[in-house]
Amino acid sequence: MEKVQKKWNSLSRRKKVIRVLILLLILLYIGVMLWHTYKPLPKDISYEGDLHRTDNIEMITDLTYAQDQDGTDRKHENHIFDEVYTLIEEAEQFVVMDFFLMDGYFDEKEDFPQIADSLSDKLAEKKKNNPDMPVIFITDPLNKGYGSYETPWFKKMREAGVEIVYTDLEPLRDSTPIYSGLYRLFFQWFDRDGEGWIANAMSSKAPKMTASSYLELLNVKANHRKAAVSEKEAIITSSNPHDASGFHGNLALKVTGPVINDILEAEEAVSLMSDGPKLPRAEIPQQDDGQYAVQYLTEKKVLDALLEDLEATKEGDKIWVGMFFIAQRGIVNALTDAVNRGVEVNMILDPNENSFGQEKSGLPNRPVVNELLEDTNEQINIRWYNTIVGQYHTKAIWIQTAEQTIISSGSSNYTERTLDNYNLENNVRILAPNDSALVLDMEQYFERIWKNEDALYTLNVEEYQDNLSWWQRWIYSAQKAVKLTTY
Repeated sequence: MEKVQKKWNSLSRRKKVIRVLILLLILLYIGVMLWHTYKPLPKDISYEGDLHRTDNIEMITDLTYAQDQDGTDRKHENHIFDEVYTLIEEAEQFVVMDFFLMDGYFDEKEDFPQIADSLSDKLAEKKKNNPDMPVIFITDPLNKGYGSYETPWFKKMREAGVEIVYTDLEPLRDSTPIYSGLYRLFFQWFDRDGEGWIANAMSSKAPKMTASSYLELLNVKANHRKAAVSEKEAIITSSNPHDASGFHGNLALKVTGPVINDILEAEEAVSLMSDGPKLPRAEIPQQDDGQYAVQYLTEKKVLDALLEDLEATKEGDKIWVGMFFIAQRGIVNALTDAVNRGVEVNMILDPNENSFGQEKSGLPNRPVVNELLEDTNEQINIRWYNTIVGQYHTKAIWIQTAEQTIISSGSSNYTERTLDNYNLENNVRILAPNDSALVLDMEQYFERIWKNEDALYTLNVEEYQDNLSWWQRWIYSAQKAVKLTTY
């Protein structure tokens, strides 16, 4: 201590000031990181609705498949956005949308369905034909290049009178604190005005972005929700109205009844947080009966309910999982524990091999699968989806006990960014009789692609695990430790 004091005394006044300023800056940086990682969330973000009864819930799916891994006799079964279009056409009082990604930019040489054109046309037409009807579209600022441009799809809707709400992500917690701490201290003050000049990472055909917009993008935070709502029904889905995502495998649930107002209440929180309007409500009486109980959950409430449902399973129960990303530690542990106490767990996963024409590293699913196989003595059943084009983008779980089947599906990947109160996410959780149409339809869906009934939907787990290299596991572990991931 005495040596330190002598060394300090020997320093010039200028050097002392510099060192004190550096220390204060480091302390400020740490403080900013901690505050924005754990700060309180805005009101009604991380929402848990009540259980409501209804007799009407339908499963809707998109699937792309072929007869082999080369894509022979490729087929597409796309139904989700057809149902969204019908919801818009049949709405009589209001339409509320919340979708993460919507555009028609892509580089691949594929004849993708023109979802962005179709959806924006239908919403614009709905508003023009019903000028007094609230038509509101909530979305992520990714769709305006974080302030760099306006796309033709959103311009079309705005000019027709559709109210566009670009989500204000600043009040949300930071999922990449090492970078976001620097961003909040230094980069967020950069001027966003001016024409973009940096190529867009999403597609070479998309408008260019400014440097300040790219600096905001690197925070990797999002309104990742996917919902379509009218006074008659709501569709909660894993799919985006994004042309280049048009051949992804996705799953949606169409629900009716009082749960619609819970969905609107949770969506209103995002709108108000972003200086948007209050949202309308549906005039729907509460029901005391109905074969299904349905609940709307967002952010970490999705995780809390799922862990409780998984932990309640016992020997003889059965679980189906269809998932794009899995890495959240609590869920990985809960699935491992379930298998080890005698629960049958079947998982269909995306191999994380490609993203819009770009080759991916296999993270996070491949190292997680390796861990699951090791920790269950290979008693967990896992198959990879045969992604001949696009991704297996589904985010669904089906948990069957002797008493009932629990289904949870929506926008939520099983990752920390998704489920630990960083991104905005949404799921519906359903309690259903084991012999109900919804339960049987969903089981038939999983059985069809698991058993390759009429095409090569899925591949053996060894197809990709044999290629798992040591560096994938090292990178995965390092990314988790420092919270620098894109999943």
